[in-house]
Amino acid sequence: MSYEVLMQRLGFPDSELLKKILEYLMSEEEAKIAAVLPGSTDEVAEKLDMDIGRVREILENLFKKGVVIPKNFRNREYYRFARDIIQLHDATLASKHMKDTEYAKLWKVFGEKEAHARMGQFLSASGFKIWRVIPAYRAIKDLPNVLPYENIVEMIKAQEKIAVVPCSCRNVTMLAGDGCNYTDESYWHCIQFGRGAEYVIARGSGREISVEEALEIIERAEEDGLVHTWPNTAKIVDNRVTVNCNCCSDCCEFFLSAKFANVPMETLLEKSRYEAYVDEDECIGCQTCIDRCHFDAIEMYRPEGSKKFKARVVAENCFGCGVCVVGCEQEAIKLKAVRPAEHIPEG
Repeated sequence: MSYEVLMQRLGFPDSELLKKILEYLMSEEEAKIAAVLPGSTDEVAEKLDMDIGRVREILENLFKKGVVIPKNFRNREYYRFARDIIQLHDATLASKHMKDTEYAKLWKVFGEKEAHARMGQFLSASGFKIWRVIPAYRAIKDLPNVLPYENIVEMIKAQEKIAVVPCSCRNVTMLAGDGCNYTDESYWHCIQFGRGAEYVIARGSGREISVEEALEIIERAEEDGLVHTWPNTAKIVDNRVTVNCNCCSDCCEFFLSAKFANVPMETLLEKSRYEAYVDEDECIGCQTCIDRCHFDAIEMYRPEGSKKFKARVVAENCFGCGVCVVGCEQEAIKLKAVRPAEHIPEG
């Protein structure tokens, strides 16, 4: 029954695929302990009439795996089970120790058959976008009136503690699929802040890094054509701001959820305040911007009277990520602000 209790909490009470994941992660004894959480080590031992030393050993092991999370990362006495399916996915897969192809395959199948569609439908129906696109720094660094909470360099400089882990989504693609078409996750891209950074450092799933190292990751992500994403708030330092993802359309949960749920991407992810546009006089029709765009927001057309095809932006599809701008050697494509500051919610 313990696995069923955990499946219910994660929102997939009848999923045999999720049950396989939980059984792979935990023995029956471990699942029994996870199922009675939240609670302290003493409380769990008393509830289950188990030796407290054995309970502490199991909880520590589940913490290292990413299954349970202590209230205090140093004094690990009070624990809770992963709060939702996304946290279980990210914590167990975003780890420098993750080399388990079989485990990654379980998540790939579960995602494609059940989880992505369910998550996409849920987030789309909620009417609230919890995540937003941050424009590439190199695309907006010379523009006027850039807000502090859309300048990824200044946002990272404001953080007190920073760490990095491998991307959970890209680990699945790398271990169980054909790999990422944009980057190589041997160079980690998932940047953690504040309590998120403290968590991965304590668990040993990632490593602490400096501001300079974080900015190098950002620069590399922009070169590779990844999209910066951030919690949809104007707050830069906040207990809810714990991660900066650098996403791609073939691996990221947002993209896969929209695809499998058959819902518009803009119902899951908020656009930046910016939109791309093309200077036709500078465009040579190389199509690099099309290859780099994750949102199908650029098309080729032949202007009247011209023998050459040029790029143009499909405005309603553009998320203002700036990936196309960074990749254009001709500097023919640029960003412009098209939405007011109020577009980004304060809380």
